[in-house]
Amino acid sequence: MRIRPIARGDLDELQALARETGVGFTSLPDNRDFLAAKIDSAIAAFEERLPANRRNYFFVLEDEGSGRLAGCCAIEGEVGHEVPFYHYRVGTLAHSSVQLDLHRTIDTLFLCSDHTGDAEVASLFLRPAYRGGDRREQRNGPLVSMMRWLFMAEFRDRFPDKVLAEMRGVFNEQGRSPFWDCLGANFFPLDFDEADRLTGLGQKSFIGELMPKYPIYTPFLSEAARACIGRVHEQTRPALAMLKKEGLRWEGYIDIFDGGPTVEAYIDDVRGVRLSRRCRAEVVSGLAAPAGRPRWLAATTVMADFRAAWVSHGPDEEGVIRLSPDEAARLEVESGAPLRVLDSEEEG
Repeated sequence: MRIRPIARGDLDELQALARETGVGFTSLPDNRDFLAAKIDSAIAAFEERLPANRRNYFFVLEDEGSGRLAGCCAIEGEVGHEVPFYHYRVGTLAHSSVQLDLHRTIDTLFLCSDHTGDAEVASLFLRPAYRGGDRREQRNGPLVSMMRWLFMAEFRDRFPDKVLAEMRGVFNEQGRSPFWDCLGANFFPLDFDEADRLTGLGQKSFIGELMPKYPIYTPFLSEAARACIGRVHEQTRPALAMLKKEGLRWEGYIDIFDGGPTVEAYIDDVRGVRLSRRCRAEVVSGLAAPAGRPRWLAATTVMADFRAAWVSHGPDEEGVIRLSPDEAARLEVESGAPLRVLDSEEEG
């Protein structure tokens, strides 16, 4: 299993991935023209033919054995420059009456664009067949999640100070969002799937045009809708846990459609960015892999030819990391090539 930039030949597999993501996964709609344009944009980003703040780096997890795409993820250079990037900010208003000797605090939702200019890690998805069972030892989820920090660390000057991740919110057994049904549906003449589809296609202007600009008092929402605020979809829990381990935290921002949390951090404070380091590869024939699951993640240092994969050994005291011929082929490197590596189990 390895991570690489998406290529034009991946369109069919990418559309197959899009069909499997399910409701609420706005960044990967099942629209072939949109996906083809997304691939073209990603190629231009990796080739640095776009300004850094307009780049969307899109990666795929490749199963070398079958040639299938097992998953994907992305990094948005900066959000909110071409189209507004909206959230609800969860706040509090205090009310008091001296005459009645009463004091109350009420939770509110403010429509805002506070994250404009931040980077975003997004579009993380693994096909079900690659999430568990015998493949668990391959650690596909952590590979797809953590490689983004190695990429950002290696090309740190292409990114701003902060990074965020939007997490999919709660949906019931019928695939409906209680938060949307109680709030968004009152302002948009659309069902959730259609609003979700338009957002995924980048058509977001209707949000600012139709949503109320004044605070929304959460006591006016249903109990089911209030219970969605800051909570994640069941399938999103592992991704949220990995982001929390890296140091991203919820600071009170939620998705305006499903109420899912947005977590954030300063990039230089993220564990994977702080602890990753440069070393030099040495290809060794007959190198034996240690027992147990892999813990070292290695990535190449040329943006257009970026590769990332688990490797069996970490660097020695002289900064040399030994690779088997298979590992070197997977990363497409030779002896002497620079690599950025991360011990996935090192405490931050």
